[in-house]
Amino acid sequence: MTVHRVMGIETEYGISVPGHPHVNSMLTSSQVVNAYGNAITLPARLKARWDYDEETPLRDARGFDLTRADADPSQLTDEDMGLANLILTNGARFYVDHAHPEYSSPEITNPFDAVVWDKAGEWIMARAAELVTRIPGAQPVNLYKNNTDNKGASYGTHENYLMRRSTPFADIVKHLTPFFVSRQVITGSGRVGLGQDGRQHGYQLSQRADFFEVEVGLETTLKRPIINTRDEPHADPEKYRRLHVIVGDANLAEVSTYLKLGTTSLVLAMLEDDFLDLDLVMDHPVREMHQVSHDPSLRHLVTLRSGRRISALQMQLEFLEQARKYVEDRLGADVDAQTVDVLDRWESVLTRLESDPMQLARELDWVAKLSVLQGYRDRDGIDWDHARLHLVDLQYSDVRPDKGLANRLQARGAIERITTDEQVAAAVQTPPTDTRAWFRGECMRRYPDAIAAASWDSVIFDVPGHDALQRVPTLEPLRGTRAHVGDLLERCATAGELLAALNRDA
Repeated sequence: MTVHRVMGIETEYGISVPGHPHVNSMLTSSQVVNAYGNAITLPARLKARWDYDEETPLRDARGFDLTRADADPSQLTDEDMGLANLILTNGARFYVDHAHPEYSSPEITNPFDAVVWDKAGEWIMARAAELVTRIPGAQPVNLYKNNTDNKGASYGTHENYLMRRSTPFADIVKHLTPFFVSRQVITGSGRVGLGQDGRQHGYQLSQRADFFEVEVGLETTLKRPIINTRDEPHADPEKYRRLHVIVGDANLAEVSTYLKLGTTSLVLAMLEDDFLDLDLVMDHPVREMHQVSHDPSLRHLVTLRSGRRISALQMQLEFLEQARKYVEDRLGADVDAQTVDVLDRWESVLTRLESDPMQLARELDWVAKLSVLQGYRDRDGIDWDHARLHLVDLQYSDVRPDKGLANRLQARGAIERITTDEQVAAAVQTPPTDTRAWFRGECMRRYPDAIAAASWDSVIFDVPGHDALQRVPTLEPLRGTRAHVGDLLERCATAGELLAALNRDA
């Protein structure tokens, strides 16, 4: 009934080596990850591998498992490809996925913390790219927090939300499809070019929209679905479902990220409590997703199955109205401050988008980017087919503080920040205190030489006196917090002492 739930963001970053367009992206991405690992930690700590044993990427929420023979190789995310893979002291995973360096944030419990640890990922990527330049003979590497190379390839920014297993999946599809189609007006990061290869001239709201081809499906890199059905909770499967959302853009504007996570969490709460009373079913949701994105004037009318025609803004306003009623009905005056803030910001953003979208240039990525691009167009008299605009689009997402346009706009206050440098710097090193990420990250910091492997739902120790590796399960995401194990970790100087204490408690 609030914005609070277990959630997280995983982002694949675009990568290039200037002057070397045909470089091996997998090897270059590994170089980026390893450069960071070698700089921030002892070599012994790098032996900790990712534990794939409990992963089930081919399990479908519709009630079946896809066979490995029928799966595309990109779906086999439970195979160790031998590429760079770090488990960080902040509880995150920094590794190579689909030829891109990827940062998967630790589990957090609210949209503000999602922004903080997502921003920490940007800092880590910028640091990693800078460290590569110190390797003798290495070529400089540029990293981009975007979602397409505008040559037909797309790479993902995925959100993850833990929700009740009991929620009917059909209800998820019914209500989240229109929500995702319409939320682009807030969450889009903006893109020069239309179509998957970007050859059609124009500007659109979303980097990802044109790459979606079906409404529901298991894939993430081909035949991309609006609703992804991967059923891999990384938690107690009897209790939880992890909703794997692949339709989002890589946002740099903090307000965009905050509202993306906050509004979605509220809609999920209404779904879990069977509160939603909206009929926004579309006959052609994929087509509507493209058309909403292609219209930065926000005037496109979505055709519903009922025959009603409605704008994406109006759809969002209807979700907002339901959310306000829901929070008032369930919490009244006891509502927490962050939920109030998400609701108020959601309403303020939608109201201003209705009157003049350019009012949101300090808060939303697609508007901020459009404002910069329009400045070039007006000054130089160029149209959307001009190559310079594509370069500006790319430069917006450059992670370097002195080169990336988004970073430069933030530095001079032209894009609003809701975090501070101090909060983000702390998140680069330390995990959230209120999820199992605290236990994972603190174990990596305190007992690096004793960690053989880890995953979202376990930490595996290799300590003297034990003939076999010792797995400590962490299936409950809200255990293993600082309040839960902080005193225990303080008492245990070694991993052996920790395991002995855990065995006694068991």
